[in-house]
Order: sequence, then structure tokens, then C-alpha cells
Amino acid sequence: MKLPTGAARTALLALASLTAATAPLSAAPAWAGPRIKDVADFEGVRENQLVGYGLVVGLAGTGDSLRNSPFTRQSLASMLERLGVNATDGNLNTRNVAAVMVTANLPPFAAQGSRIDVTVSALGDSRSLAGGQLLVTPLMGADQQVYAVAQGPLAIGGFAASGASGSSVTRGVPTAGRIASGALVERELRFDIAAQPELRLSLRNPDFTTAQRIATVINTAVGGEAARATNPGAIVLRRPEGYVGDMVSLVGRIENLEVEVDTPARIVIDESSGIVVMGENVKVSTVAIAQGNLTISIQEDPFVSQPAPFNRGGETVVVPSSGVDVAEEEGGLVVVPGGVPLRQLVNGLNALGVSPRDMISILQALKAAGAIQAEIEVM
Repeated sequence: MKLPTGAARTALLALASLTAATAPLSAAPAWAGPRIKDVADFEGVRENQLVGYGLVVGLAGTGDSLRNSPFTRQSLASMLERLGVNATDGNLNTRNVAAVMVTANLPPFAAQGSRIDVTVSALGDSRSLAGGQLLVTPLMGADQQVYAVAQGPLAIGGFAASGASGSSVTRGVPTAGRIASGALVERELRFDIAAQPELRLSLRNPDFTTAQRIATVINTAVGGEAARATNPGAIVLRRPEGYVGDMVSLVGRIENLEVEVDTPARIVIDESSGIVVMGENVKVSTVAIAQGNLTISIQEDPFVSQPAPFNRGGETVVVPSSGVDVAEEEGGLVVVPGGVPLRQLVNGLNALGVSPRDMISILQALKAAGAIQAEIEVM
């Protein structure tokens, strides 16, 4: 077999040597696995989305155009009438008001009277919400019940400025902002977790092996058959007989237990940005790899052409001159032994000096050849 010369030959030989038997490694330090609370969610312990419609006032002429935003005009007239101002027959022509949508996440077990953050986004043709004040806005859940009320001054991360000639500059998003602790919780979500006889844990990345390991770790720490994996994404947790304490104390005891998480062999590729992410369980079968580069260089070297002496009809012109050079590295096949782990595969590809784009092509070619025991996901 003829090997390439120069740097390419060195890189390919490095790939072959890296995939061979490795020298004994020193004892690795103890690795702490993730906690149960980091890989699973507890049933009933979750946020709830809230949404509301309101008005932002106090804008410096950057609000909605009432002619183009009839909903803003109707909302403004309705608000004034509730405050005792008859604006039905008035000619409302202000640009200091904007209709907005207000969203928030209600944390689990949020008590009545506690405060939460809200996000405010323009609904009409407002140019900026900077300096605005959100009026009282009820925030409702999916059941159409009011769970919080929002009000307060907006904090805008962007800005917009324009001149009389039509030039403008915009930074960030001036039509959206936040109000820190801007909503007051008015209704609690009742969930008595302490009295629950059993609770279900939901894995964020369902896996049979991980679910069984979590159940084993819990049973070892608590004793008995407190946990049982019912499917790859759920573990049922029960208070064992004779356990002193409620479900809250049981959850507090097990949520910090460490567990070894098993992940499938997967390669994630983002072709638009050239990002490649590989899982640690990716293996490569015995395969031969050849990689070469084709380089095309174009050099422009224009020169000046002048007419002959005493030539009245001549003209001095610039004549283009292009030089094209094509260089291609010689390719050669290198046999990669089977069972290559991720570390050796990455080191070998790096030794080849391939770019992320070329690495994507190599991985897809290995998958097409059936040499990679992994799932390839292209984003």
C-alpha cells in the first residue's frame, strides 16, 4: 500500500498508532455521578405558565398608533371609562400607550403574597417600551383563573433612535422587557405532597438502564422496595412500611443520592455551524480510512499595457492576468482496528488535521459504511 508523503503521511500514521493498544494509565480519580434531582423531575413539582393582556403607559411618543391598532384604542377607552372618564366620543390620538402581552412562570408551591418576575412584549406597532409603566394586569392560567397580578416599571435591554432624515439605529429588542418581582401571587396551587402515599419520578432522558439504577440506589439507601422502575422514563416511589416521616422527608433523603447515568451511543451534527458532539459510548468497527485535501489557489497579477511611441490612437490600459494552481495531497488507506473508543477516535481525527466540516463528512461516510455503532442526529 502506498502511503502519502509529508504531513498527511505523519497524520495518518498517528491515527493508526492512536487506535492501537494503549499504554496502562494511572489510576483515575474517583468520579461523582449526578444526583437524582439533576436527572429526574418529581411529579407535581413543576412550574405553570401564566399570560395576560395589559397596557403600558408613559412612553415618549413610541407607543402604538391608535389608528393602526384598534385593540389599543378600545382598551384605552375601556380603562378610562372604568376610572370614570368618558372617552367614547373623544378623539384619542396619543402615542404614549402600547398594548402588551404579559407572561410569567408560576413556581411550584408559590405562596399567596409572594412575587414573581414577568416578561412584557409589545403587541401593536410600538417602536419602544423604554420608560413605560405597566398598569394592573391579571395573569391567568390554562384554566382561565387569575393566579397573579402584574404592575410596575419596565426594564428594557435595548434601545432605538432615529433622526429627522430617516436614519435610525437599534440595539437589542426595545419592544420587550422584564419587571423583576413585578407580579403578586393571588392564588396558590394546592398540592399536598407530604400526604401522598406514592410519587412518580420522571427521567429527563428516558433510559432503561438509568431507571433501574435509580431504583436500586433508592432501595439501597431507604431499604425495602421503596422504588420500582415502571418504564424507561418513570420510577414509582412509595413510602416503605415502618418509615418514620412523610413524603417530603423521603424525597429530601433520596434527591441527593448519586447515580451513574447511562447514555446511548449518539453523534449530534449541526451542519450549519460545523459543530460535532459525540457520546462516550460511540465505537468504531474495523475500517480503512483515507483523507486528502484539494487546494485551489488563484492569484491575480494585472499589468499595464502602453501603446507604441508616437501612436496617437493608442491608450494605456490595465490588462488582467490570473494564475491558477491546483494542489492535491496523495491519499492513502489506514486500517482502524475495531472497538475503538471515543477518545482514540477523536485523537485520530485531530491528528489528521481535518476541519469540523471534513469531520462531519468522515463520520457520515463511516455511518454509511456501517462502521459506527451509534445513532447520528443531524440538526
